[in-house]
Amino acid sequence: MSPKPKYRRVLLKLSGEGLKGEGDHGLDSPTFERIANEIASVHAMGVQVSLVVGGGNIFRGMSPAASNMERASADYMGMLATVINALALQSVLERAGVQTRVQSAIPMAMVCEPYIRRKAMRHMEKGRVVIFAAGTGNPFFTTDTAAALRAVEMGCDALLKGTQVDGVYSDDPKSVKDAERFESLTYQEVLSRNLKVMDTSAIALARDNQVPILVFSIHNPGAFADVVTGAGKYTVIS
Repeated sequence: MSPKPKYRRVLLKLSGEGLKGEGDHGLDSPTFERIANEIASVHAMGVQVSLVVGGGNIFRGMSPAASNMERASADYMGMLATVINALALQSVLERAGVQTRVQSAIPMAMVCEPYIRRKAMRHMEKGRVVIFAAGTGNPFFTTDTAAALRAVEMGCDALLKGTQVDGVYSDDPKSVKDAERFESLTYQEVLSRNLKVMDTSAIALARDNQVPILVFSIHNPGAFADVVTGAGKYTVIS
């Protein structure tokens, strides 16, 4: 008997870096396929799934490539990159048999729906996966903040952040060997210790609306399903 999910409705935040696979940038097909299959397995449990994708694998507003640009323009370019990722993920998910809708905070009627909260909730109630693209639609806000905002707006039971490592550490475990790993943290501990999990506005938004954040490695096969059922390795911020 398969384990029952702990959450009825979740939002998964995927960074652009998690989509580029072994390359320096761009879209990695095997990575997209694997992540789509992970989402499909959670969807098959009856969990209502929404996503926010980053665009760092294509363009990042704070990257060296954007150093000579006005910050707002660079951020808008980053938002457009998230739409590319969202459309690619939609294509792979629908090939896996999962009905998917992309909603963009920057209206672009030819390629996807505009973000409409009630419509997004209706899609999820009908069993469709909804991918939120273009961040919040505003420059100077990250896709982490967009993820927290959409999780609150959708009434999600949890915000799951798929990262490069299996939880929250005191330092980058890839460069600091004895970095401490945390099983659980409060929102205030994340803010006061300046832990680089999500930006402060995202943490504050989740805290003010009591949305728990679960941080896990998107690179571990089956990790998304494990976290949704309360198993696996992750850090919970609540």
